[in-house]
Amino acid sequence: MAGKKDYVNSQVSSNREKIEEHIKEILKLIGEDVEREGLIETPARVTRMYEEIFAGYEVEPREVLGAVFDENHEELVIVKDIVYYSQCEHHMAPFFGKVHIGYLPSGKIVGLSKLARLVEAVTRRLQVQERITSTIANVLDEELDPQGVFVVVEGEHLCMCARGIKKPGSKTVTTAARGLYQHDPALRSEFMQLIK
Repeated sequence: MAGKKDYVNSQVSSNREKIEEHIKEILKLIGEDVEREGLIETPARVTRMYEEIFAGYEVEPREVLGAVFDENHEELVIVKDIVYYSQCEHHMAPFFGKVHIGYLPSGKIVGLSKLARLVEAVTRRLQVQERITSTIANVLDEELDPQGVFVVVEGEHLCMCARGIKKPGSKTVTTAARGLYQHDPALRSEFMQLIK
């Protein structure tokens, strides 16, 4: 996430053997034969997957923004359709979707790719969608001191689609507004029109 290096969760790496044993035990407890061909390498594969999907624990979200640049630009900046994948902290089931970020600078901007890196840092951990939305908005508000920030997160949650109520295709939309966006419906409406 920060820089060009792909991060992995070093906590998972350092506990690889223990995690693999626990996964093997879970497979046994659900009635699987851990010695059958398709499952022999599964504990190792799951552990490697955990290193990747929980890499956000290795990164402080505000640090991925890197350099903030002075720029005399005070018009809306939007980066939309940033795809994310996360894990529900209630069921450890995947959820995924898109993040749309907009901010009104007040003399400071950040590299556009840094907004996607911020999404990665926040989503690659056990999460709830509401926290993802507010964390992204808070980091941008605190680090850029813009006139306003608006974040929209869309998500499809497998804990709702594949289990429980079983409603595939259901989407959850959360928003977070800071600065001018908190009190100006016209600004929010403009943003929503632009991300359609």
